[in-house]
Amino acid sequence: MSGRVLGLDYGSRTVGAALSDPLGITAQPLETICREHENKLRRTLARLEEIVKEYQVERIVVGLPKNMNNTLGDRAERAKEFSEMLARRTGIETELWDERLTTMQAERVLIEADVRREKRKQYLDEMAAALILQSWLDAKKGRQE
Repeated sequence: MSGRVLGLDYGSRTVGAALSDPLGITAQPLETICREHENKLRRTLARLEEIVKEYQVERIVVGLPKNMNNTLGDRAERAKEFSEMLARRTGIETELWDERLTTMQAERVLIEADVRREKRKQYLDEMAAALILQSWLDAKKGRQE
C-alpha cells in the first residue's frame, strides 16, 4: 500500500481523525472535528476534504459501531450513511471497520499515559480513530504476508 489512510471515529457531535504514515504501518491521532448539531455535516465534510488533499489520502476507514452481538444499530446506520456521503464528496474509497470497544480502549490508553480527566475528553475521539485505523492497518498487513 502506498499513500496515507485516514481513519475516522464518527460520533453524533464529533469526528475523531487519525492518519497513517506514508507506508501504512502506524496510525497517529490527528484531530477531533466538532459540530453543534448531529445533522450539520457541511463544515465537517469540508474539513475532511482539506485533510484528504493536504495529506494525499488514498483511502478512508470509518469506524462501524456494531452492537456486541454483531448486529447494526442506529449509530452504525448513521456511520454507514456518513461513510457513503464522504466517498461521494471526496471521490475516495471508504471502508467500514468494526470499532467495538475502541473508545474504552482509547480511554484506557489515555489513563495509562496519565492524561488528566479534563484533557481526556479532548483527545478521546482522535485516539479512538487511531485505534480503529491501527486495527485496520494490522489486519491488512496480516493478509499481505
